[in-house]
Amino acid sequence: MQTNLLPATNSNMALFCLLIPLLPFIGFLINGLGNRSLPKGVQTLIGCGSVLASFIISLYLFFNFNGQSYVVNLFDWINVGNLHIPFAFQIDQLSLIMLLLVTGVGFVIHVYSAGYMSHDVNFGKFFAFLNLFIFSMLLLVMGSNYVMMFVGWEGVGLCSYLLIGFWNKVTPYNNAAKKAFIINRIGDLGFLLGIFLIFITFGSVSYAEVFQQASQIHEVNQSVIITITLLLFVGAMGKSAQLPLYTWLPDAMAGPTPVSALIHAATMVTAGIYMVIRSNVLYTLAPATLDFIAIIGLATAVFAATIGLAQNDIKKVLAYSTVSQLGYMFLALGVMAYTSSMFHVLTHAFFKALLFLGAGSVIHAMSGEQDIRSMGGLRKKLPITFITFLIGTLAISGIPPFAGFFSKDELLAQVYEHSKIMWAFGLLTSFMTAFYMFRLLFLTFFGTFRGTEEQRHHLHESPSSMTLPLIILAILSTVGGFMGLPAVFSENHILSRFLEPVLGFSRAAVPSAFEKAHLDHSTEYLLMAISVAVAVVAIILAYVMYVSKKTVPADEKIETTGLHKLIYHKYYIDEIYNALIVQPIMALSTGLYRFVEKGIIDPIVNGFGKVTIAGGRNLRFLQTGAIGFYIFAMVISIALILLLNFIIR
Repeated sequence: MQTNLLPATNSNMALFCLLIPLLPFIGFLINGLGNRSLPKGVQTLIGCGSVLASFIISLYLFFNFNGQSYVVNLFDWINVGNLHIPFAFQIDQLSLIMLLLVTGVGFVIHVYSAGYMSHDVNFGKFFAFLNLFIFSMLLLVMGSNYVMMFVGWEGVGLCSYLLIGFWNKVTPYNNAAKKAFIINRIGDLGFLLGIFLIFITFGSVSYAEVFQQASQIHEVNQSVIITITLLLFVGAMGKSAQLPLYTWLPDAMAGPTPVSALIHAATMVTAGIYMVIRSNVLYTLAPATLDFIAIIGLATAVFAATIGLAQNDIKKVLAYSTVSQLGYMFLALGVMAYTSSMFHVLTHAFFKALLFLGAGSVIHAMSGEQDIRSMGGLRKKLPITFITFLIGTLAISGIPPFAGFFSKDELLAQVYEHSKIMWAFGLLTSFMTAFYMFRLLFLTFFGTFRGTEEQRHHLHESPSSMTLPLIILAILSTVGGFMGLPAVFSENHILSRFLEPVLGFSRAAVPSAFEKAHLDHSTEYLLMAISVAVAVVAIILAYVMYVSKKTVPADEKIETTGLHKLIYHKYYIDEIYNALIVQPIMALSTGLYRFVEKGIIDPIVNGFGKVTIAGGRNLRFLQTGAIGFYIFAMVISIALILLLNFIIR
């Protein structure tokens, strides 16, 4: 793969690249400054229109892309000694796909937000934060070097913090925002150290230069490459919620539902996957790191899926589902199925954004209620929400012909070639996913209504500003999988063929790593049949339990014991972290405050103050106002100085 500078004569293309992130940033400024003064209609137009314009420009770049990646240098940003970092955008196959994903799904969620947040007093501020997030995410995916990626990386982290705690008068929401911010800083430290080591090793942080030099390294698993890739992956573990840095994502559901859909399901949490795919040449040179990624991804997928089995908060179920699906994506990366992982990123963005927005529609109808045990029978009152939510559930469960089937099947097939044991655990995760998602669907939309009479009276379908985005995402969740048809159906894998040049450096560096024996058609048919059969069995089991037997989960806090209680309490991981990390740090901080600051520093500082005050109080008696006295004091002082000088000599 070769990356060229965009010719200076092509100023229109450079302008388009600049406008893509600039327009949402302008929207952020206008809505942020005009939060209290602009009408909501104007704020909606600016917030949604800026992202729509970026999406249209991204489409233009996509359809006019000639297959040759290029870099748009806007200006010299950092130029110190040997460190030269331009403010530049790289446009290639990977960045184009991410541009369409961020701006396309982002626009749909912006439209949904106009209805969902219509009664909020800080409507304009919410749109300003959403626009700022889109701007930051676009910097992350468009940047031509790791430092620009890091700027966008930190920007989306800031927006996540602002939006999780958007309703900042509620203390638990503020705590959730702080938790997300702090845990992500742990991962970001590793990411930043990885960037430092990249510069030390390659003398540059620009993708083209780093990957060109790395592709000439023929010895795999060099210690420096392993260290770089592991440090970068630590950042991905935080941003993409992998074990052990995953605990912030379920708590992030405290934010408004559109935030959960946009940031914590469709875009920001996939930044870690994007980073690994972008750095594929480095990871291909570090098979040991890839093995570690595969293990972490699989463990996260299984672990989060088990927790999802027992959750009763509609958004918490989807949150743990997101953590599990992200684990799937990292599992694919660990077996070098880069395209398959990206394929699942795209389909997951469609159906998970749909599911979160569908959950928001349910919460809207239920007057803020999120406990699925208080729902039931909503399909008659919310028909559009039910149908679209059903499509999203079928897609995530891997039922053909919905999008999730194609991406998950391809992903598991790649894992099967690498390790049969990992494939078996991946299949187990697929079973649990189908079960807890249909458990959620059945308890929410089937049976009889279990809420209050006031909630029953309030039940109604959401406005068109909310249902239209659901319909659009449902269509994408239905047809989106056809961009990656299995080989048994078509040899023309559209996405794989399009992304092929992005893997060019990796193929040049380690060609043997890509020389895999492809599955024969009979094996592929068998794997697909097993995957679908497992999902169908899970759906039938959920139907028998929650529709036929009309089982309603009990209050697990009181009435359950053993494994079910352990799962319901999420294995007490938060409590363990609190006991092993938070409380000792708080105790250490309290001790340092009492014994160092209050016992040592404060007495010293206050002592100087007291000495100064006492000296001033005593010296004021010498201020008699008599000039003769002052002259006498000066003469005595000069005499003492001369005497002291004579003694010293």
